Amino acid sequence: MFSIPEQSNGLEPIEQQIERLPNATRRLAAQLRLPLEIEEVWAVLTDYDRLTSFIPNLISSRVVSREGLEVVLEQEGAQRFAGLRFTAKVTLELRERRPDGMLDFRMVSGDFRRFEGAWFVCPDPLGGVRLRYEVLIQACRGMPIGLIEQRLKEDLSMNLRAVAAEALKRTNMAAARCPPSRSMATVVCVCARVCVFHHNTRGGGPPAYGRCAVGRCGAPTVS
Repeated sequence: MFSIPEQSNGLEPIEQQIERLPNATRRLAAQLRLPLEIEEVWAVLTDYDRLTSFIPNLISSRVVSREGLEVVLEQEGAQRFAGLRFTAKVTLELRERRPDGMLDFRMVSGDFRRFEGAWFVCPDPLGGVRLRYEVLIQACRGMPIGLIEQRLKEDLSMNLRAVAAEALKRTNMAAARCPPSRSMATVVCVCARVCVFHHNTRGGGPPAYGRCAVGRCGAPTVS
């Protein structure tokens, strides 16, 4: 196993790890630090039906079913090897372990022998949060594992940056909507989405009540 530090367009450097295992298997991990709250990143990770709008090389992403904290997701990705375009389809089973800051997944069917991993988001001692992405993949017989490893290294960093950039963009957009004469308070409602409310700070008035700004649950909250 070895680590490769990478620069990430103004964000903290990405630290990447690669472990070469027997039987055409690779385990890879990458992480970086973000100046955000956990819920802001978690909302992006679990926005499954919109992943194609910001994850590179992802053609489709569709929720097949949801039961409690378990989600079945169908995805299709595309890559280019030696000038040729290849696609891969997988059906993933995900578990949303929000209290642990962990979103793990495993392939239940698809174009690999094995594909599993997890996203982790946790507080960082230096401030903000640390976002980590781990994946283990076993190629089918005949697949060029050397080329797959190279693409995985690139994709791991791209996907990590894409999630980070989307979370930062959404946070900045929410802040921009806040009027200058008011302060913004970010709270989390029961639907586990980030909901933005405002209250007038003049005279130290009482907290403002509102409902979920996302419109998914309508739960009353207090800032």
